[in-house]
Amino acid sequence: MSSTDTPGAASPAGSRFGRFAALADRFGATASFLCAIHCALLPFVIAVLPLVGLGFLADHAIERGFVLFACVLATTMLLLGYRRHRRINALVLLLPAMLLLLAGVVVDVDQASVAHAWLVATGGSLLALAHLVNLRLSHVHDANCRHDG
Repeated sequence: MSSTDTPGAASPAGSRFGRFAALADRFGATASFLCAIHCALLPFVIAVLPLVGLGFLADHAIERGFVLFACVLATTMLLLGYRRHRRINALVLLLPAMLLLLAGVVVDVDQASVAHAWLVATGGSLLALAHLVNLRLSHVHDANCRHDG
């Protein structure tokens, strides 16, 4: 076994589950990163959103739903990834990311918009990073690799 092989990989890199997991991690990373950007910019563009027909993006219920979805997706994919690669690296990022996201959702946006934006943007960025770490750890180098590994 070389240093790039993944010990205990439950399924080969080319399996349907492996492709689905990689796609789900990429989706989660992209969504978390976009959420972080959205939350960081929201205090600055909140007055413009209704003018362009996107006022619903400032709704706190939409944000809470998105944070809940992101946390469930990340937890599911990172635990499944851990079962494949048996490395805790991505999971270590998951807990602080979720704590920051949940703290940001709890903060009263009207009273502390900067704290809200910072908490949720930082949590979303950490969640995106956790997905990317999981994606990297889950990659199994084999004959199907398109790069030198």
